[in-house]
Amino acid sequence: MDDKQTFAAETYKVVWPSGRQVHDGHQLAKRLDDLNGKTVAQLWDWVFKGDKMFDIWERELAAKYPDIKFISWREFGEIHGANEHAVLEALPEKLKEHDVDAVIVGVGC
Repeated sequence: MDDKQTFAAETYKVVWPSGRQVHDGHQLAKRLDDLNGKTVAQLWDWVFKGDKMFDIWERELAAKYPDIKFISWREFGEIHGANEHAVLEALPEKLKEHDVDAVIVGVGC
């Protein structure tokens, strides 16, 4: 028997590296019906071109929802990096401070 035949005859168990997902019954937050009059925060990990993408998203969303307001990613700091723990710890208070209704999170890889 050659190597190809030996390999084809073997069976392997496959394990998903992330493990089994378990849902505990939490309900998702109610979605916004409209973004007009809403404040949208931008969060970014300072990886792939978020600075350019947020400019595009702002322009396109403002065209569709003229009364939308944005809080720039610059206001919040880098959500992934040397200061991420401090940034994320301060995030709930900053979101309240700016009366944020929704968040766009830009993460690159």
